[in-house]
Amino acid sequence: MATETSYEIQGKTVTLPCEVRDASAGTVMYMVPAQEAQKLVPEAFEVLEPAPGQTQLSLAIIDYRDNDLGNYNEVGVIFFVKPRGAGDDQAGTYIRALPVDQSFTCEAGCTIWGFPKSVQEIDFQYAETSATCRLTMEGKHVFTLTVPRGGGDDTPDTTSLGYTLLGGAPHKNEFTRGGRGESTTPGGQGVTLELGEHAIAEELRKLGLPKDPLLSNWCEHMRGSFGPSQPL
Repeated sequence: MATETSYEIQGKTVTLPCEVRDASAGTVMYMVPAQEAQKLVPEAFEVLEPAPGQTQLSLAIIDYRDNDLGNYNEVGVIFFVKPRGAGDDQAGTYIRALPVDQSFTCEAGCTIWGFPKSVQEIDFQYAETSATCRLTMEGKHVFTLTVPRGGGDDTPDTTSLGYTLLGGAPHKNEFTRGGRGESTTPGGQGVTLELGEHAIAEELRKLGLPKDPLLSNWCEHMRGSFGPSQPL
C-alpha cells in the first residue's frame, strides 16, 4: 500500500526516499531483560528474544553531515521487535527515543514516519580512536557514551524494517544502510557509558545498564535512505 512521497515541512518540500549521503554513526548493543524492555514498547509490537528472556537494546549516536533533512546530531534508544503475532521474517526496529538538535528534522521525522523525535542538546567530541556523545534533555543529563573508532571496511547497502506509531496506528518503513570505514568491536573494549538523572537514564538503569555490551560498531561515512511509512 503506497503512501505519500512528498511533504511540506517548514516551507520546504521533502521528497521520499529521504537520502543520507554522509554521516558518522556509532552503535552499542546490549542484552537486556525482555520483560522490562516490553514495558517500553507499544502493545502493537513484541520484542525479539534471541536468548530466553533476553532481548537486544542498541544505543545509537549519529552525526549527520549531508542529509536531505539537514546537518544535525541524533541519538537513538532502539529495541528489536516484530509486529505482535508476526513471524520472525518481519523482525525490525522500534525506536523508544530519538532526540535531535535541529527543529526541521524533528518536525519532518515526527510528521512523515512517526519517529519520536524531540529537539535536545547533543554534543559530539572526536578523538583519534574514539567518539563521545553527550545527551542532555530538558536540562538533565541523560547519558554520555564513548565508542571506539578508526579503520574499518566498506559495507554494501542492506535493507531493514523500522516500526513506529504514526497517528497512533502501527506503521512500518523500509530503510537502507551502507558505508565506508565501518568496524565492529566485540564486547566492551573502548566503550564507556555514564548515565545521568533524566527519566530515560532511569529506564536504562532498570534494564541493567551500564554493563558490558555485546559489541560496538562505528561507521565513519554512513549512507542510507528512508522510504515512506506504510500502515500495518
